Amino acid sequence: MTDDLTAPTEQEEAAPTAALETPLAERIEAILLIIDEPIGLVALAAAVGSPVAAVRQTIEALVDDYDGRGSGPRRGFELREVGGGWRLYVREDHDSLVAEFVGGQAPARLSQAALETLAVIAYKQPVTRSQVASIRAVNVDSVVRTLLARGLITELFADAETGAINYGTTDALLQHLGINSLDELPPISPLLDDGADGFDEGVVR
Repeated sequence: MTDDLTAPTEQEEAAPTAALETPLAERIEAILLIIDEPIGLVALAAAVGSPVAAVRQTIEALVDDYDGRGSGPRRGFELREVGGGWRLYVREDHDSLVAEFVGGQAPARLSQAALETLAVIAYKQPVTRSQVASIRAVNVDSVVRTLLARGLITELFADAETGAINYGTTDALLQHLGINSLDELPPISPLLDDGADGFDEGVVR
């Protein structure tokens, strides 16, 4: 005979599951904070384990909240749809503030990994992060973030089909190199043992 005193109730069985669940908005924000490229609704729904319709509704609510159309103030960042995906961005009003802060915090020198990634982008642009990673055969997520923060590269456009961001160099890089145009960069062939592995001819634009 089963001892009723030791048998778990329905509420006790559901408690662990309920305790592990977090609000959908929080899960979506957690993903949005760590992505480097816009994420589509289907991929976002899969990441947070919720229906696409629920994710779409929550995204719309977050947009209103960040824009100050909810109960709170407008935020210094915004949730924007780019190339069929969603990503957090600093509001344009604060671009100069952020650029000044990052410039003051940035270290004087770039790492070897950052220099190599910057070279690939300079010669291959416009180029996506995954293409750079393929050429260097390493993950370049953090390096790309560093170069963006230093103002040496910028987001040019998002691929219409995949939503992948294409990167290119900025005028700041030209100033650091003391040149007026990317055409003044040295030919890539003498810098590589195999001639031009990973690059196409005439890639400097």
